[in-house]
Amino acid sequence: MKIKDFGVEIWMNLYENNCQYNLAETCVESLTLNELLEMSGEKDAVIRFLLDMQLNYGAIEGSDVLRHQLMNLYDSVKDINRITVTHGAIGGNALAMFTLVEPGDHVISVLPTYQQHYSIPESLGADVDILQLKPEHDFLPSIDELKNLMRSDTKLICINNPNNPTGALMDEGYLKAIVDVAKTSGAYILCDEVYRGLNHEGDYYTTSIVDLYEKGIATSSMSKTYSLAGLRLGWLVGPLDVVEQVNRRRDYNTISCGKIDDCLAALAMQNKDKILQRNRAIIHKNIELLDAWVKKEPKLSYVRPKAGTTAFIKYDGDISSEDFCVRLLEKKGVMLVPGAALHMEGYLRIGYAYSPSIFKIGLEKISEFLNEEL
Repeated sequence: MKIKDFGVEIWMNLYENNCQYNLAETCVESLTLNELLEMSGEKDAVIRFLLDMQLNYGAIEGSDVLRHQLMNLYDSVKDINRITVTHGAIGGNALAMFTLVEPGDHVISVLPTYQQHYSIPESLGADVDILQLKPEHDFLPSIDELKNLMRSDTKLICINNPNNPTGALMDEGYLKAIVDVAKTSGAYILCDEVYRGLNHEGDYYTTSIVDLYEKGIATSSMSKTYSLAGLRLGWLVGPLDVVEQVNRRRDYNTISCGKIDDCLAALAMQNKDKILQRNRAIIHKNIELLDAWVKKEPKLSYVRPKAGTTAFIKYDGDISSEDFCVRLLEKKGVMLVPGAALHMEGYLRIGYAYSPSIFKIGLEKISEFLNEEL
C-alpha cells in the first residue's frame, strides 16, 4: 500500500522538541498524573488499585466502566457495544476507513482537515473528491458543492467537527443538512470529533453525528479536550454492525489498549466537569488574546474560530509557509504549523491551548518576526 507522507505529523516530529514556544500544540495544556489523581479525590485508593493491577491484555474493546462513561457523551447511544476503545482517535479513524473503504469506492473529504480523512481512502484505492473549505464561507462545507460531488455510489463522507485547523463549527442544523445529502446515496458519515466539548460559546458540546444519523460514525479521544494525550486512548462510536466489523479489524493492528490507560481514562471521564472547567478557562483566555493580536497585525487575517484549540491564519508576504515557520523557529523559538503541511499554502496553523502566559509571549515573538522579516 502506497500512502502520502503525513504532513502535519512529520512537521511535529521534526520540530516540537526543539522549540521554546510551542504554538503548534493542539491539546489543551496536558495534565500531570498527579493533577488527575488530585481531581478525583481518591488519589490513594487509585494508586493502590493500580499497584495491584495485573498487567494482562484487559478488555479487548475497552472496559465496561470506561465505555459506560463514554456512552454518556451521546444522547442516542444506549448500548456500550456501539463503542469500541481505540489507540487514539487516529486509531479510530483508521479502523473505520479500513473497515468501510474498498478499491473503487467513492469518498468525499473536506479540506483542510486531518490528513487521514483523504490520504487513507486514497491509499486504499478509493476515488476521493475534495470539498474545499473556504474563508468566505467561514470554512464551512458548501452544501451545494457537496451535492454536486455526490454520486449514486458515494460510500463515505469524511468531516471534522469542530474543524482542525480552522476552528469552524457546524451546528445541529448544518449537520442535518449534510445528513440529508448523505442519505441520497446511503453514504456513511465519518465525523472526527476530537475537539467536541470545546465550543467557545453556548452549549459547549455540539451535537454528535451519531445522534443525527443511523449511518453516522464518530471518533474522539482523551487528547485534545481532556488534556491526556499521553494515554493514547480514543474511541469510535457508530452503528452496531459497523462497530462489530471494526472490532474484527482491530485484531490485526491493535488488539487492546493498555489497562492502565483505560483505568485513567475512566477516572478522567468521571471527573470530566472539573477538567472541562479548567480547559475552557484556558481556551477562553487565549482566544481573546489571539483575536486582539490578529486585529493589530496588518499582515495577518483569519476567520475567528468558534470551537476547538486551533486557528488558521492567512498572512501577506512573498514567502512559503514552510520557510516562514522554519525562519520563525530559528529566529524566535516559536513553532507554528505551515499551511503547506495541511495542503493549504499561504496559511499558518496556530494552537492556543497552552498556558496564557506562554501563549502571550509567543504572540509577541511572532510580532517581532513579522516586523523584522516581512
